[in-house]
Amino acid sequence: MATDIQKISILHKESIHCGFHLVPYIIDTVLKTLEASTYVLITDTHVAALHLDKFTVEFKVKLSNGSRFLSHAIPPGEPSKSREGKAKIEDFLLENACTRDTVIIALGGGVIGDLVGFVAATFMRGVRFVQVPTTLLAMVDSSIGGKTAIDTPHGKNLIGAFWQPEYIFIDAAFLETLPAREFSNGMAEVVKTAAIWNEDDFALLESRSREIFDAIQTPSQNYAGRQLSTRSESQTLLLQIIMGSISVKSHIVTIDERETGLRNLVNFGHSIGHAIEAVLTPNILHGECVSIGSILEAEISRQFGYLSQTFACPKGLQPPVSLKDPRIIALSASKQLSVNRLLDIMRIDKKNSGSTKKIVLLSRIGKTVEEKASAVPDEVIRRTLSEAIRIIPGIPQAFRMSTPGSKSVSNRALVLAALGQGTCRLKNLLHSDDTQVMMAALTDLQGAKFSWEDNGETLVVEGGRGLLRAPHTGKEIYLGNAGTAARFLTTLCVLAKGFNATIITGNSRMKQRPIGPLVEALRENGSCIQYRESEGCLPLVIQATEKGFHGGHIRLAANISSQYVSAILLCAPYAANDVVLELIGGQVISQPYIDMTIAMMRTFGVTVERDEGKNIYRIRKGMYLNPGTYAIESDASSATYPLAIAAITGTKCTIENIGKNSLQGDARFAKEVLEPMGCTVVQTETETTVTGPSVQDGLRAGGLINMEPMTDAFLTASVLAAVSKRPSLPERRANVEGGDRTTRIIGIANQRVKECNRIKAMIDELAKFGISTTELEDGLEVHGLEPSLLRQGVRVHCYDDHRVAMAFSVLATLVSSTTIEEKRCVEKTWPNWWDDLRNKIGISIEGVESQQPEGSTIPYATPDGSSSILLIGMRGAGKSYVGRLAAAVLGWKFVDADEEFAKKYPIGIKSFVQSKGWIAFRSAELGVLHDVLDSNRENCVISLGGGIVETPEARDILRVYKREKGPVVYIERDVDEIIEYLSEETARPNYGESIVDVFRRRESWYKESSNYVLLNQPMNTESMFQSPTPNNKSYFLSLTYPDVIPALEILDELCIGVDAIELRVDLLSADGISPKIPYIPSLGYVAKQLSALHHYSDLPIIFTVRTVSQGGMFPDAEEDAAFDLMELALRSGCEYIDVEITLSESRRQALYNMKGSSQIISSWHDITGEMKWDSQALRQKYVVAAQFGDIIKIVGKAVCLEDNYALRLFVTTVSGQNHRPIIAINMGAEGQMSRILNTTFSPVTHPLLPNKAAPGQLSVTQIQTALHLIGQLPAKKFYLFGSPISASMSPTLHNTGFKHLGLPHIYSLVETGVISDEIRSILKSPEFGGASVTIPLKLEVVPLLTSTSLHARAIGAINTIIVRRGLDGTRELHGDNTDWIGIVRCIRDGLEGVIPCNSMSLVIGGGGTSRSALYALHALGVPTIYLYNRTRGSAEALVSQFPKDYNIVILDSLDSFPHGLPSLIISTVPSSATSLTPEPGKIYLHAGLLGAKSGGIIVDMAYRPRSTPLIALARGLNGNNWRIVEGIDILLEQGFEQFERWTGMRPPREAIRRKVYEEYEKSFARKQPLKLCPFHERSCQRCSGFRSGSNDEANRARSILGFRPKTVTDQMVSTVQTMFPDIPRPNIHYDLLRTGSVELTSNKLLERGFLENPPRNYFELFPVQSATQSTEPRSGSSMATEPSLKTQAAPQTNLINRFHLEERIKDDSIELSSIDPGGKSIWEDTPERREQSLRERKAQMVLAARKKLVEQERRRQQNVPSQ
Repeated sequence: MATDIQKISILHKESIHCGFHLVPYIIDTVLKTLEASTYVLITDTHVAALHLDKFTVEFKVKLSNGSRFLSHAIPPGEPSKSREGKAKIEDFLLENACTRDTVIIALGGGVIGDLVGFVAATFMRGVRFVQVPTTLLAMVDSSIGGKTAIDTPHGKNLIGAFWQPEYIFIDAAFLETLPAREFSNGMAEVVKTAAIWNEDDFALLESRSREIFDAIQTPSQNYAGRQLSTRSESQTLLLQIIMGSISVKSHIVTIDERETGLRNLVNFGHSIGHAIEAVLTPNILHGECVSIGSILEAEISRQFGYLSQTFACPKGLQPPVSLKDPRIIALSASKQLSVNRLLDIMRIDKKNSGSTKKIVLLSRIGKTVEEKASAVPDEVIRRTLSEAIRIIPGIPQAFRMSTPGSKSVSNRALVLAALGQGTCRLKNLLHSDDTQVMMAALTDLQGAKFSWEDNGETLVVEGGRGLLRAPHTGKEIYLGNAGTAARFLTTLCVLAKGFNATIITGNSRMKQRPIGPLVEALRENGSCIQYRESEGCLPLVIQATEKGFHGGHIRLAANISSQYVSAILLCAPYAANDVVLELIGGQVISQPYIDMTIAMMRTFGVTVERDEGKNIYRIRKGMYLNPGTYAIESDASSATYPLAIAAITGTKCTIENIGKNSLQGDARFAKEVLEPMGCTVVQTETETTVTGPSVQDGLRAGGLINMEPMTDAFLTASVLAAVSKRPSLPERRANVEGGDRTTRIIGIANQRVKECNRIKAMIDELAKFGISTTELEDGLEVHGLEPSLLRQGVRVHCYDDHRVAMAFSVLATLVSSTTIEEKRCVEKTWPNWWDDLRNKIGISIEGVESQQPEGSTIPYATPDGSSSILLIGMRGAGKSYVGRLAAAVLGWKFVDADEEFAKKYPIGIKSFVQSKGWIAFRSAELGVLHDVLDSNRENCVISLGGGIVETPEARDILRVYKREKGPVVYIERDVDEIIEYLSEETARPNYGESIVDVFRRRESWYKESSNYVLLNQPMNTESMFQSPTPNNKSYFLSLTYPDVIPALEILDELCIGVDAIELRVDLLSADGISPKIPYIPSLGYVAKQLSALHHYSDLPIIFTVRTVSQGGMFPDAEEDAAFDLMELALRSGCEYIDVEITLSESRRQALYNMKGSSQIISSWHDITGEMKWDSQALRQKYVVAAQFGDIIKIVGKAVCLEDNYALRLFVTTVSGQNHRPIIAINMGAEGQMSRILNTTFSPVTHPLLPNKAAPGQLSVTQIQTALHLIGQLPAKKFYLFGSPISASMSPTLHNTGFKHLGLPHIYSLVETGVISDEIRSILKSPEFGGASVTIPLKLEVVPLLTSTSLHARAIGAINTIIVRRGLDGTRELHGDNTDWIGIVRCIRDGLEGVIPCNSMSLVIGGGGTSRSALYALHALGVPTIYLYNRTRGSAEALVSQFPKDYNIVILDSLDSFPHGLPSLIISTVPSSATSLTPEPGKIYLHAGLLGAKSGGIIVDMAYRPRSTPLIALARGLNGNNWRIVEGIDILLEQGFEQFERWTGMRPPREAIRRKVYEEYEKSFARKQPLKLCPFHERSCQRCSGFRSGSNDEANRARSILGFRPKTVTDQMVSTVQTMFPDIPRPNIHYDLLRTGSVELTSNKLLERGFLENPPRNYFELFPVQSATQSTEPRSGSSMATEPSLKTQAAPQTNLINRFHLEERIKDDSIELSSIDPGGKSIWEDTPERREQSLRERKAQMVLAARKKLVEQERRRQQNVPSQ
């Protein structure tokens, strides 16, 4: 049978052939018209699987004359479109002896067409080719016009040629195999083409987009569509749309083939779209980016005043329409979509002229301003791209304008005309989100047909006579936040007949707005309506019936919204029976809007009768008769904004089409609000003119205003009242409290349930300007303020409410630097507001970025960093504690919802429940939740009540919040601990049931309502909220333990030099033995492992579930279990998650979409060694990995050194095409070179690990050493400049760090008091790596530097020089100051991260170091800083150099403190300058200085001598609760910061600290060595001789380790190895970590079979006695004695006493006789002799132990009793 073809001409040749199922036709045409020796079909592997066989079969059947057919499939995706990809196709052609007469057929999407076309253009200097596009985007765009190209690392399509195909075959049947998203992607190009060329096609797309989609939903049978007779209506429509788009582009190409002018038009939407695509590719498709770009570029046209219509992609096509689309914000790359970034990308565009950007502008739908792209200034683009607007205050000239059509009238007119009979032309219809929603819904209900006339100024409505039909089953009508549409459509859906149910839904706020009274009235009338989620709110499920709306007597509560009344009135004529509508419930709200509805119904031919004096309305059955034309009034609510601008700026404004005859209540605003406030108002039947008083005179206060008839206008009145300068009129001042400049607005209670709680919103936002308000039951009072006193620079949060935004834009014309956030919310009623404000009113505006402070982001949530964090969980779980810590770390506000409840209901929660019951409490609690969320949307940590999840609506709010707004964190705690806590807590009401039952009921609710879970254990709070990222050369440690908790004791040592920790989940095992067969650890066990790592380390965690096929131990078939574990990782806050690409694509995509701020490492491992780095197969693996990965990891296996070279070439190639970080390494010894050269997250091992995670793994030190040896890590020299410095600890500090990290650097001293030639020479040397600077050179060095930091400039001193590269690559010397960082860290450690809000601090001294101290205290948020210096003049000079907000108070003595005693004291003077007794010339430190009851922190910057007078004073106090920070502590912390700035690596803190203290002690030549307490990471006061510090680490160790020791010594390992010489030392080390003692380790090894019977208690071999211990016989023991403590009050001391015998110290009262009775006291020896003595005694003890064990074993075998 013949194939019906439709042809389109391009370049004067009918070479575009369109139809369905064209494969036979394509081959016939090619063979008949394009004779060739060889036909080569090139496609990709994906398309080949779908269509290649059809072509192959047809060609083989029809080929003749010796011609041949070849096919070649390449990997799909953009990476193939490269120089390398082109070369491989050319090599294929050459290898197959293709000649110049070859015909190439490109079968595929845009990548194939562009690439193969370019091959055809250049192969043999050009061969013929044919385009057979298989995607909609390629059909309508890339295949048309002959543009061919490949990508390079510098950008897309930068190398190519114009090469026209011989034919372009458009086979629409190919689209049946196209995913819906790809189809929508192509439709964006169709929409674009219609927008620039054909208004009729655009209207067709708007009205019939769903039918177009239907054409591809079901595959056609028996080649249906190949002939016209078999072609369906939807197929015809689809082909019509495709051909229409192709015809436009063909016409343009014919006129302008080489894109010199007219052809630029097809780039509408591309200028911005390509910039977006450059950031988001490959996760967002080209057409999706063009969709957003088209809307934004149309907005630019509106800014210029060219376009009056609102441009929007047809909703049925479902493309993303803004950068706030959930599909966009779910991508981590969306954070990079800053305005500056997009503008920078747009600089490179072939349409541009030099630096001038060019964009295609629309004059109307279907017509462009010029037949080419137009020049657009950057500031215009910036205004468009920005999410916020800053308004420049000014006084405009007198202006006249009309406002958009009334939203209220527009929505009513749409319903009336749709229900009516005949055609009605609606003029001045509001172009807004609300009206678009209404039109789309009416189309879905088949209620009317819509089209546009007069360039979009007139809407033609063909009425449907009320014959509405329910859409197909499951259809959801999405209304956004359109409240009017929601109410009207509820009743319209009841009218719809049929058997399906209609679902109407909206956004999160719409789901909170009430609709209950309307639903209940309709239900009582017989309608079947169900709530799908929360009672009384959307979504609704409305079941259609064949009877429709019953009618009759309807009772409706109308005291919440007049829209309920209008909804029933509008549909009443179409009810089955006459309607009697009786309004009940008290005061009817907004009567003018009901009157408006009745008046409009009368215009459309239906009369409503009202019973006199009653709220009863009667409507007879009938039908609306559409008037030919209906002019919609301008919106009176919107008119209040330009009128108010005239009022506030003293100018004149005339609004057309709104006068005294208006249907709208808000038309009274001018006469009833503005006139009494001092304006001159003239109002005719059709116009309103307002002239404001002069700015000097200002407005009067409004006094008492009842705004019930015009409630929406109260926001405008509020901002005017805020700047009232004159008293209100006497007659309006009655009943107004608060002064004669107070405006009291009443009658607006319904405004609490609008787009937001508008009353609360106005109160909160006015407060930012300094305006005082009072909330009333039905309104608010605004207390006016002189305009000059208002705060400037305010950022107004608009709550996604158009009226909030426009009202505050009025105030912004008077108050400088006011920024309006969420600028696009005005599109609801006045899309052109910002353009009209600028172009018609004359107020300048500028686009600014929305505020996005750094912060935590959570899976599913909008990652803008500023969203408040919500904490949920059981009472007693620790929400308040964790919340306060989090708020302190982030610098945010902490809000406790229970405290907010108590403020609102002063009787308290317990009394409230007792008096009103739990139901009333939950209702009140829900109201508090709304208030808290409305008032604290940003930069807050909010702790919610434990039972908040009991209320379904609250759970809905939390689910929406986590998905669309911000993080919800579930604080989890062991239920037994909660029970223990609550048993002692009496301030709250009893549950009335067991706590366990309450917990079990709520647990699932907590989890479904949250997107993070935090197991509440002792923790390092900072690690929870910070996610470090790898530097240029980064490493992660692969933990290979089956149980990581014992290894936490050595984690600091293991993690030296690494940037992250990999938790190999597949190697975990609860029994502590590494799995030998595939194994799945339980979720609970993995959660505990994660929690322990999070609490013990602040390093990011890489969560890896490695399957067997990828080299791990996790079962390949258990994909569900793997994803359960990975979702646990997301909820637990893991920074990185390794996801293997061998897992199913849909599951990987779902995980990627919910990842939030976590990063996905998309990995693939070849453990066979078969993979080749230069293969196409590997390229395809890379493409797959890049699709849903932030970091790409590919691991091969090297068999020779050359494999590493191939790897590096691969990395270089793909890095140029895709800027994602890549981990590319080879396993095995031969692959170690690849590990050395890999830059991102190289996996490393450590000698203490039991085994390596993979063959060939190296340690950090090995890699660093190798890098140095091959010249990739040159040795640098670091210095300390200053004098005197000979005793400095800095060389010890930094050289120790260099050694442990394998860095080849050296740190040395240059002692000098002046900037000498030696220093200048050092700074210029290429070997110079950085320097520390101390007195007297901290200022003198500045002239030698390129730049200095803000911190250093504020402090006025440099202590660190950093070598870095500038933006232009030149070498720079950057000066910074780290002293203040050392102070801040030490104080924060002492205060557990929280600075009490009322803390007072004291700085002693007025020299250079005191500057750092003042800066640090201010950075900590200390409100008041006392400063004492012996010379007041020096103190005053110092204070004068700091801002006033530091609040520094100079003291004349240390005897009195005007604001209270200090709890933070920092001494910056030498030790010799202070004294504990009055001495001339010294600062007297008396005990009263430390009189603060709560104690505090002492910081002494001097560290010689160690015990300064201030430290001695603190230690000598009884009941001491002062924590001491020594100068050596500060030195270490600031040095750690220097080290990291210089090297980019984390310093090995504990190794450095241990070495520095060792050298520090030696410098004092003390007898007693300083050792770190085995339980305290730093030190503790309880252990004499240890420096004082926080016990946080000890608490953490005790809770996690169960009193296991902090350190495993070499002696312990040697002791065990003496007994078990065949066991490797790392294994013994690990067992010691798990058990905590030599005894238990020996027992465990014996149980494993190394000896037949275990010995008795191992400590029996080491009798321990002391003055505090008694010896008693122990029954059943062969030993004479066993130590027993007299007191059990100190288990920690007990454990130390029983363990580290060699670390006993004198203050434990344990003499040498405790270890070796009769021996010489080692405490009397020198440190060296003492250490030698300990070693000798230890050796003797080990030998004795060995002999005893051998003797016991011999006696056992001989059955000899033990002695």
